[in-house]
Amino acid sequence: MNPAELKGRKLGRALTKMGKVTREQVHEALSIQKTRKVPIGQLLSELGYCTEHDVAEALAGQAGMAYIDLPALNLSEEAIAAIGAETVQAYQVVPVEFNPSGRKLKIAMKSPDNFRAVDDLRLLMGFTVEAVVADSAAIDAVISQHYATRESVTDVVQGLANDSKFQSLASSSGASIDLDAVMEMAGDNQVIKLLNLVLLQAIKDRASDIHFEPFEHEFKMRYRIDGVLYEMVPPPKHLGPAITSRVKVMANLDIAERRLPQDGRIELQVGGNPVDLRVAVLPTMWGESVVMRVLDRSNVSLELDRVGFREDDLVKFRKLISKPNGIVIVTGPTGSGKTTTLYAALAELNDIGTKILTAEDPVEYDIDGLCQCQINEDANTTFGRLLRSFLRQDPDIILVGEIRDLETAQIAVQASLTGHLVLSTLHTNDAPSSIIRLADLGLEPFLLTATIEGVVAQRLVRTVCPKCKEEYTPKEEELLELALTPADVKDRVFYRGRGCDNCTNSGYRGRMALFEIMEMDDTGRDLVMKEASTNVLREHFRRNGMRSLRECGLLGIYEGQTTIDEVVRETISEE
Repeated sequence: MNPAELKGRKLGRALTKMGKVTREQVHEALSIQKTRKVPIGQLLSELGYCTEHDVAEALAGQAGMAYIDLPALNLSEEAIAAIGAETVQAYQVVPVEFNPSGRKLKIAMKSPDNFRAVDDLRLLMGFTVEAVVADSAAIDAVISQHYATRESVTDVVQGLANDSKFQSLASSSGASIDLDAVMEMAGDNQVIKLLNLVLLQAIKDRASDIHFEPFEHEFKMRYRIDGVLYEMVPPPKHLGPAITSRVKVMANLDIAERRLPQDGRIELQVGGNPVDLRVAVLPTMWGESVVMRVLDRSNVSLELDRVGFREDDLVKFRKLISKPNGIVIVTGPTGSGKTTTLYAALAELNDIGTKILTAEDPVEYDIDGLCQCQINEDANTTFGRLLRSFLRQDPDIILVGEIRDLETAQIAVQASLTGHLVLSTLHTNDAPSSIIRLADLGLEPFLLTATIEGVVAQRLVRTVCPKCKEEYTPKEEELLELALTPADVKDRVFYRGRGCDNCTNSGYRGRMALFEIMEMDDTGRDLVMKEASTNVLREHFRRNGMRSLRECGLLGIYEGQTTIDEVVRETISEE
């Protein structure tokens, strides 16, 4: 039966139209459904009026999709090879027909509800994708038969290395390039397969960034996992333009423009989780460098309880963000988790009685209930300009992505003085340094004392892999880096990771946050008014209960969560 005839009909009517049940049988099932809250298809099947296969076919017809008998089809090798094993297993679909010349692909999926798979495959593959529905067990059988062995990046790269059709791009580092040739190569199924494999592997390995980098004699692909870059098997140098052009096509960028930086965005749904890829293209001496920032919502918990605060630090931080006005700053280097901490704070403060506005560059996560604004320098939408507009929007809380200049700092101060809570970030080594940094921007000390309520410094350190965790005794030189002696740690147990498949032999898996929370008090304000040095401020706040980043790191070491090397690498000495 033509699925169009069933589209939009209720299930009972669809089954009746198909001739599988009668109206009386549907009414009988509906009367039973009043007491048993189960789907009508299940009831009709239990009553023996139709089969589960009939119900599945009717459900597909409701969505306007055909239902096929997958085992009866003779799948061609061309169709099976159209999608890589990694993609098939991620989306739980199988290709049943493939027309390479017309760039058309027909896939079978388990449920008509899996419409995101169709959208993502159109984007990932660059094909026209038609979807049909098949039995779940039949799809699983095809996957286990043809896609059980996953292709590695190495396998795909080796297959591409000797392909003569890519040789025409070997001299593409110059300003002139055959655009038609690049477009053709970017649409090649092998290039698409390689890129999809790299993307899905990066998401699976929890990578935060993917790098495609052209050099004079090579083209590198690297991941950043837990803050550290790892190199993958490099494809041939002449594949560079095809790979970067494919990324630009997916991100809706101008592939003809190779002289200017470009920014774009790719949205995917992998394993049922939304994944955002922020694409930045940079022209370099040897071609275009592409970096993709992976924003996987399933990997980020926007809850303060799960950010990693210790209990006493969490109480302090909640106290800071609960103030009716003032400025709260989170500071640390790029990639230290500042944005995640601020988003978690906003998620906690976000309720029906609170108006929250954010100015960000870029907006990293979309959160319901927040009015989020993107900085756009080209349109002169700067932090300063947005903040001036914010004050006319009747906000309760304002998030400023970063205080970069005096204008932004002055408006943030003005907002806090007029009764708003302002959250923002800075780039400094520790919490006390933030006061000096704001003063260097040009803010008067009396404005700092009137507005700054607290500063939170933050770092991320890698945590020991739980699968290969082992006890060890650190050398005296290691302890000296933390200003400790063997006598100081006589009864302590230290841990490290041996290295295993779970952690790619690094000994680390995941990261934890270290925090230094500086709550402003009256004495601290007096010191700021007297323009005291960073060391004087640090000593005062430590005497009043501020735990330094290194002290927080030491607690992590003693609890077996991280290692001496990590804490020494990420925190400054307290000599």
